[in-house]
Amino acid sequence: MSDTNSDAATPATESTAREPAAAPKKDENFFSFLLWLILIVVVLRSFIISPFNIPSESMLPRLLNGDYLFATKWSYGYSKYSLPFSLPLIPGRVFASQPERGEIVIFKAPPGNDTDYIKRVIGLPGDEVQMRHGHVWLNGQPIPKVRIADFVLPVTPNTRCYAPEFEGTDKQGNRVCNYPQFSETLPNGTSYNVLDLGTAPQDDTDVYIVPEGHMFLMGDNRDNSMDSRFPAVEGEGIGIVPQDNLVGRAAIMMFSTNGSAEWFKPWTWFTAARWNRIGGML
Repeated sequence: MSDTNSDAATPATESTAREPAAAPKKDENFFSFLLWLILIVVVLRSFIISPFNIPSESMLPRLLNGDYLFATKWSYGYSKYSLPFSLPLIPGRVFASQPERGEIVIFKAPPGNDTDYIKRVIGLPGDEVQMRHGHVWLNGQPIPKVRIADFVLPVTPNTRCYAPEFEGTDKQGNRVCNYPQFSETLPNGTSYNVLDLGTAPQDDTDVYIVPEGHMFLMGDNRDNSMDSRFPAVEGEGIGIVPQDNLVGRAAIMMFSTNGSAEWFKPWTWFTAARWNRIGGML
């Protein structure tokens, strides 16, 4: 009887001893999965594609405050600015390629080189760029600028009209801003729309000569963009930007909101979305 009881107790004792050992293995698997997930996200955001948001109206009419887009990270090569927190793990710029005129690029803004900005490429190394009476001149020739229909922007929590003269209503009686809009076409055939709200000091400039390895960038909202027409001052102008500061190329719109969403009212997450903008190529 004693032996039988002893034999019967042995499996139960072994089972009891094994059960606590399983917990560390589960924890180990979880943390291993978590580390792999973090690594995949870091690699994806650093070298393939990364999300960015638009916090201002300097790129109207193409980009609105409240837009969220994906940028391709491989388009112009990789540098430390491709990495989280601009970690200095990549010497210089590898697999480098030069942007094309007219492309919308994301870059670290001089002089601090720590804030992401988004602008359109107008001039490349060797180009001469000048503004004359609100027209862009490139290498001594004016870029064609044609008046088209006004850009109509609905007034929402994250948009506003710059002056009473632009205020109006649409057919449904909703408040809108009506901005003078023009189409520009660069020598390589790239066309895009810009806003010109009137006469401003930056409508007339000296001639800028783009140095080697740099680029002249402008916002499409010409009278409300601190771009390469202004000296590089933290939080203000950016000057002529080194191509080493490139982070990626704006590629596709992933989401857009008019700013009316409230955290504690989930239905507003859907009513605030600008559904017609989602998925558009840039």
